[in-house]
Amino acid sequence: MIDDGGPEPTFEALFARPPAVRREAPGRVNLIGEHTDYNDGYVCPIATPQTTVVELAPRPGRTVRLWSANVEAKRRHVEFRIGDERRRRSWEDYAQGVTAAMRRRGLPLDGFDARFSSTVPLGAGLSSSASFEIALVRALIAAFDLALDAIAAARIGHEAETGLVGAPVGIMDQMAASLATAGAALFLDTRTLAFEHLPLPPDAELAVIDSGIAHHHAGGEYRVRRQECTAAAQRLGVAALRDATPDQVEAAMLPAPLDRRARHVVTENARVLAARDAMKAADSVRLGSLMNESHDSMRDDFEVSLPEIDALVHIAQRDPRVFGARMTGGGFGGSIVALVNRGAAAAVANRVCGSYNASCGGASILIPPPEP
Repeated sequence: MIDDGGPEPTFEALFARPPAVRREAPGRVNLIGEHTDYNDGYVCPIATPQTTVVELAPRPGRTVRLWSANVEAKRRHVEFRIGDERRRRSWEDYAQGVTAAMRRRGLPLDGFDARFSSTVPLGAGLSSSASFEIALVRALIAAFDLALDAIAAARIGHEAETGLVGAPVGIMDQMAASLATAGAALFLDTRTLAFEHLPLPPDAELAVIDSGIAHHHAGGEYRVRRQECTAAAQRLGVAALRDATPDQVEAAMLPAPLDRRARHVVTENARVLAARDAMKAADSVRLGSLMNESHDSMRDDFEVSLPEIDALVHIAQRDPRVFGARMTGGGFGGSIVALVNRGAAAAVANRVCGSYNASCGGASILIPPPEP
């Protein structure tokens, strides 16, 4: 969160009236299933303790006034009009994307005032954008008495990000922000949106460490990877890589790097299904092994890791209290997640951060949250 040294203004101080509703949505950590969602595959995220909070009140007319605690002071207060949403390449695009997606569904919206405050770190791979979108959708549902369920809310958030914002992401993040809990992983089939909640094995808990290297979804290599997956699916003659098998990918002899991209997706889908079985069997050792394999595939076949991320993962994997560790999120920075012995997460995270920061620097612990 941005800290300008003084107390943050309340909603009442900003808009001269109290908020009508207050809603929140969590960030997410993806345990396993990376770059599979936009290939119609399987994912397994879990909600973070960090959330985005929205206070909101309707106002007459079509003007929307927004304030965020999470940007620099000169950009905190912005406005736009319902029906005149357009890309401004700024944080309000996420809100404009939401209102534009709701309008396309014929949902009745008037103007509103909204105050945002988030503890989900930006650029850490915990999906701060989906947390923002779903918190706003929830607040608008409550304020305007709209009949939308959690999956419809996720679809609106996803359309906001892929549409007006222009980030080529799959629907995992918005589904996680809308449906995941901190106590159980969300196994999700991104093609059908069928899901189930799977508790972590009782002898395990999570440690999440931010590398300090921010990543971005709206362009660059993330977009290239998605294009490569589409090209690989076309060469294989399938609707999406979810429909291909490892043997089919091997036999096709795809040109590089499409062969590696396809191999990652089809093996990652298999790992997610195996991880679901491991959680149902309360098998932490198996789940950790699958997480290790997932990181290797992200590093070698999908090529979205970085030396610094690999170093963090390697330090975590060497700890005898760690079942497995991997990068989490879209890649090219962000965070790692480790499955550790229950009760050891804080100690493991401190050791990993200390060892990494002694040589590279910049890492910080996200889960477990620091003591107040």
